[in-house]
Amino acid sequence: MLKNKNTHHLPVLLQEVLSVLDPQAGESYLDLTAGYGGHADEILKRTNAPSKATLVDRDAFAQEALAERFGDDVERVHLDFEAAAKQLIGQGRTYDLVLADLGVSSPHLNVASRGFSIAADGPLDMRMDSRQRLTAEKVVNTYSKEQLMSILREYGEEPKAARIAEAIIDSRPVMSTSQLANIVAPHRSGKSKVHPATRTFQAIRIEVNDELGMLKRSIPLWVSLLKPGGRIAIISFHSLEDRQVKQYLSAHAGDRFDAELRALTKKPMTASDNELVFNPRARSAKLRAAVKIKRKG
Repeated sequence: MLKNKNTHHLPVLLQEVLSVLDPQAGESYLDLTAGYGGHADEILKRTNAPSKATLVDRDAFAQEALAERFGDDVERVHLDFEAAAKQLIGQGRTYDLVLADLGVSSPHLNVASRGFSIAADGPLDMRMDSRQRLTAEKVVNTYSKEQLMSILREYGEEPKAARIAEAIIDSRPVMSTSQLANIVAPHRSGKSKVHPATRTFQAIRIEVNDELGMLKRSIPLWVSLLKPGGRIAIISFHSLEDRQVKQYLSAHAGDRFDAELRALTKKPMTASDNELVFNPRARSAKLRAAVKIKRKG
């Protein structure tokens, strides 16, 4: 039985996800970033087939929350979405519905000990999977100036990358999130509603978790896990992620005879004004979706 327990993480673009995936009774469901189960809970209410659901997350805290919320009714996989997809392909699995929500969950951001938050002081960690070796502390304290500049420019689209990289190196050792934020802030001028260290934190987080590399390698795997007629939805939270999703769909969806997919979203779907009132973090979310084409014969 699904326990339907409330969590402190609001599933982003929930109504839009339900609209494009259009879950039907008895359909199988793969959630590649199940998190705290918000999307999964609503989708499983519609499929009413928990035994056909696979919930993936590399975060141990998310796994605990999923176990509490769904018990043994669903299959849970404690791997990153790339490794999980490879494992499922190896098992010959396919699904009617596939969802990937690429955002960092509220608990990640709010729990200071995870090291993601600019607002709350904590250790420089930022690992989504605490089993991995690379941490933000290692990036900040051991990368060369050239390496830091590269990730700040590429992953953070930070115009002050050189200045910030030099400031970080001059301030070593850097041991906490607040220390890093205070190092970056003086080098970012101008008025903005977001913290001046936001781009730096994003860049380091992406580097620590190999988010873009993993996404690029994974999208083709996710599509191969779709049954003919199956639907896939991907939610991204910054332009670098959305660009990869858009490029893949542009290359593999369309009216060409060899197209593998048909796009379900001409433009990315974004949060409604109503959702933004309750979940301001949805402001940057973009949803793209596609259906796997059924071949005749």
